[in-house]
Amino acid sequence: MLFSGKRKSGKDYITDRLQEKLGDSAVILRLSGPLKECYAKDHGLDFQQMLSASDYKEKYRLDMINWSTRIREQDYTYFCRAAEEKYEASRFPIWIVSDCRRQTDVQYFLEKYKKRVRTIRVTASDDARKER
Repeated sequence: MLFSGKRKSGKDYITDRLQEKLGDSAVILRLSGPLKECYAKDHGLDFQQMLSASDYKEKYRLDMINWSTRIREQDYTYFCRAAEEKYEASRFPIWIVSDCRRQTDVQYFLEKYKKRVRTIRVTASDDARKER
């Protein structure tokens, strides 16, 4: 299941609840996990701080986006494959991808897993997103 939506729309909340219901048969793949980990290593930053919803991460957001775009231009599958490895996805029958933000993320999973893929768009009002 591929979840997409704008920042602060509730993707993590919904995917966390879904994984709780599915239990050990499901794993959450966060594409931003390996992205932030690689970015932090390459730039000498604190990876744990990059995972938080803090001002620390916000300082680097634009540069991280530009950096990841350059990597995706060379290989759009890079972060999807890295997430599969990082979360040991092959051990689980159900995958919940919590943050498909780019069409190339969806493209990767559709090309590789074809009819087994479902896409879900999470939406929230601008007011709700600002509050979060």
